[in-house]
Amino acid sequence: MSTTTLPQGRSERFPFELVRPQLERVEASIRDQIRAFDPAVEPYVSYVCNTSGKRIRPALSILIGGALGSVDEGHVKLGVILELIHMATLVHDDIIDGATTRRMVPTANAKWGAGLSVLLGDALFSHALALATEFNDIGICRKVGLASREVCEGEMIQTQRRFDLTLTKADYFRIIEMKTGALFAAATGIAAAISGADAATEAKLFDYGLKLGTVYQIYDDCLDLVGSEETVGKTLRTDLEKGKLTLPILNLLENSSEAQRSKLNKRIIEQQALDLPVLVGIAEYEGAIESAVDTGLAMLGTCRNHLTGLPGGDYVEALEQITRFLGALLEKCRR
Repeated sequence: MSTTTLPQGRSERFPFELVRPQLERVEASIRDQIRAFDPAVEPYVSYVCNTSGKRIRPALSILIGGALGSVDEGHVKLGVILELIHMATLVHDDIIDGATTRRMVPTANAKWGAGLSVLLGDALFSHALALATEFNDIGICRKVGLASREVCEGEMIQTQRRFDLTLTKADYFRIIEMKTGALFAAATGIAAAISGADAATEAKLFDYGLKLGTVYQIYDDCLDLVGSEETVGKTLRTDLEKGKLTLPILNLLENSSEAQRSKLNKRIIEQQALDLPVLVGIAEYEGAIESAVDTGLAMLGTCRNHLTGLPGGDYVEALEQITRFLGALLEKCRR
């Protein structure tokens, strides 16, 4: 089976079909959480929550529970908490990036401005952390809090290091592990803790989530260069405009000719937008995308290795299939 082949007889909806009843409970709980806000705030929260995506983090939490033997209410609660945190980060990200659309609809920032949107993100963060205190295990609450802090720190460091030519690939991976990987890792690692997994199994599943989230960000970084806004449904090229040195750009700087590198470095030092026509005109551009895709595919292989020996049958297959879906999306980024 190749990296991107899907299991025979399984549809692309299989992982989500498997946990559909629990995801419906997540949706119902999110609606309950919306109603918990003050009536004056509720419409804003509702707008953000109703423009969200596939609920991948709740799905991961539930799938890990199944892969380790059984899904209980704790896995559903964790999914709700992490989804609220994720939505808070999206609100803040869109403010920072100046994004005007997400999933084909206006962002909160585009509708209401930065001031109200910052407070909306803060409200979602704080509500999620309050929900985490409902776990009887203080260790779980602490892990949720640490994951939230990692996300915020990662975004701060990335913002701080825009247009920074000293950024290394190690720096890049640490940043995306924090800003994207942390919530995936929380979904899988904390779910394992809820299931009572031993320390070694929890560590493996934490790393599964961390690497899956990291690859998801690599995919998003490639998509920012090669995708179309009509197809993707969100504002693209913001990485280029804001001077974010993503993996494809770092690959390009590493492998381009000295003259081309000097040209790129000059634009970065002067904090000029790295517009796409300039990049496409560099011979090594396609190779930079290819290398980023290959890096992501290798990490997905490690994710699958971490699933070896888990007892949960279909749930384990679903976790593996998620890596193959993501691998297929990465492959589409090749030029």
